[in-house]
Amino acid sequence: MRELFDEVAGQSPYDPEEAVRRATRVPRRKRFYTSAGIAEADGGFAVTLDGRPIRTPSGRHVVAPNREIADAIAAEWNAQVETINPLTMPLTRFANSVGEAVVDRVDVVADDVAKYLGTDLLFYRAGHPEALVAREAAHWDPVVFWAAEELGAHFMLAEGIVHVAQPEPAIKAARAVFPDDPWSIAALHVVTTLTGSALLALALYHGVHNADEVWAAAHVDEDWNIEKWGIDEEVAARRAARLVDFTAAVTILKAMKP
Repeated sequence: MRELFDEVAGQSPYDPEEAVRRATRVPRRKRFYTSAGIAEADGGFAVTLDGRPIRTPSGRHVVAPNREIADAIAAEWNAQVETINPLTMPLTRFANSVGEAVVDRVDVVADDVAKYLGTDLLFYRAGHPEALVAREAAHWDPVVFWAAEELGAHFMLAEGIVHVAQPEPAIKAARAVFPDDPWSIAALHVVTTLTGSALLALALYHGVHNADEVWAAAHVDEDWNIEKWGIDEEVAARRAARLVDFTAAVTILKAMKP
């Protein structure tokens, strides 16, 4: 079962798309269990297959921090039919990443998120056309202003792609409001890497924007190009795959809120 979980879950906590890429290269396994369930465990709830707890590739038990998350993971396993499709199990892959590479390294993962604050998507604006400039401002300015007014994080904006060094006090102020539990920080990391913006991830975590608003803000430029040039099927497929992981991270953040 551990080998199967390795295949289903993927191994990279820092690149959620890598799990999808790996999964598509692995032949699907037949469903070998009758049902998935949950059981109380130290630190939360274990997910079980026919009563046996699932484990990460290194042998750790997968323990969800609350029943809501455990139920959602178990539901992924119960939803499998004749074969197991890893692409439909983003919460399972997420749980594996937390157990393998986040539980013991929360600060490392948080620091990796903080690096995005130096080159955040929201800081680099188009200079033209005016309609795109206005659209970026409409989606991005509220988050930038919230960071300044509520967090005391005053960031610099730039036109184009020339790097602008961000003030260290601003980065520290934003870093100070990161969550400190492994599941939330892992979800924050996923949202950050998928959107290219730690500020959007923080806006989601703190309830400034909802998931739809964050996803739309992350794709302002892409949607603009689609309107002008049409949809590229390959780009659309990648975006759909990212949305699966984004939705899973949103599920985790909601479940972890007090």
